[in-house]
Amino acid sequence: MEVYWLSILGVLTLCLLSVVLAIYSGSSKGFAGALSGPVIPADDENLLYRVDRVHMNSVEALAPFVVPAVLAMMVGVRPAILAALVGAHLGIRLLHLGIYLRGGNAAKGGSVRTILYVSGALVTLVLILATGWAALN
Repeated sequence: MEVYWLSILGVLTLCLLSVVLAIYSGSSKGFAGALSGPVIPADDENLLYRVDRVHMNSVEALAPFVVPAVLAMMVGVRPAILAALVGAHLGIRLLHLGIYLRGGNAAKGGSVRTILYVSGALVTLVLILATGWAALN
């Protein structure tokens, strides 16, 4: 597993990011006097809503990426390929987070934020295919 140290570090960073965002979302709601659960109004102009959504987006993207990443290590996907995919996914998640939290036009649906979210999903798809290919060969 030593050859996968970079991928392991990237996966752990994705997990840590989700935990940090959970704390940030919960504390933001607490300081605002909001109840736990969905933020109302569900509006991209509402910072509290954006904080909650960026956390939920990170949670939604985590398992579908981390499971194939761990399986990729088990079936022997080349370490450089896996590290590149993990790095790309982490970079996309960080850009998505930054753009969404900043707000403005780029944070609205159908814009840069959406492109980044779909790009992360495509990287996950490539990882799934690479893992499946390695498992079959």
